[in-house]
Amino acid sequence: MPQTIEGAFAQGAREMIVVLPDSKTVHNGSMYSSSVTTGDFERYVARDVVAYTDAHYRTIPERASRGLVGHSMGGYGATRIGMKHADVFGSVYVMSPCCLSPRQAGPSGSDQDRALEAVKTPADSASLPFFARAQLATAAAWSPDPKSPPLYLALATKDGVAQPDVLAKWAANAPLAFLDQYVSDLRRYRAIAIDVGDQDRLKADAGKLHEALERYGIANSFEVYAGTHTSKVADRFQKHVMKFFSQSLCFEGCP
Repeated sequence: MPQTIEGAFAQGAREMIVVLPDSKTVHNGSMYSSSVTTGDFERYVARDVVAYTDAHYRTIPERASRGLVGHSMGGYGATRIGMKHADVFGSVYVMSPCCLSPRQAGPSGSDQDRALEAVKTPADSASLPFFARAQLATAAAWSPDPKSPPLYLALATKDGVAQPDVLAKWAANAPLAFLDQYVSDLRRYRAIAIDVGDQDRLKADAGKLHEALERYGIANSFEVYAGTHTSKVADRFQKHVMKFFSQSLCFEGCP
């Protein structure tokens, strides 16, 4: 990040403070959500980090001078937090967002389901592959269970059978499902941008987010670039994200 940001400044980006909050959990990701077992990361990002930054750095403490950006799970976080906290941020950039649509139950009795149900300690989860850990992160964020040790979460399947109540909780956290409730908030943004790679399996949902905003007449830019989910993150951040905020944030004479 330091090299990426310095490169953006060298290319003409305006002077700004870039803040990268630590949102890791025992399951490697918080989903930027409010969980009673792993932490209220939505409020942490939208309130605590903002308040700390304004108190300790030379900021312009106005929503029009704050931007929000994230990639992948962070893209989900930027979408979720952006919709719900338009009183805090004035511009938002969503990069290759995951988890926008309601999740569906996978094949019954899959290897991943069996592996997840076999987890007995946090150390066990650390040895799982990425997508299995992501399922645990999702469950900890959206279907926490304080009375279910040792992981304190409810999975989407149990003994190979889909759990409709858990899937309903996960669906309730899908931005494409709750966007309609935040249209007036989204209209407050000075600028919204979305991008995704043409080889990214998340391209379809990113397009649906763009289309949903368009249906409500909410101005936004949408770009599909040549690349995979991770191949051009630094390049996009340096050449596009920083330029976007240089143009959309309020640097002086803010309303």
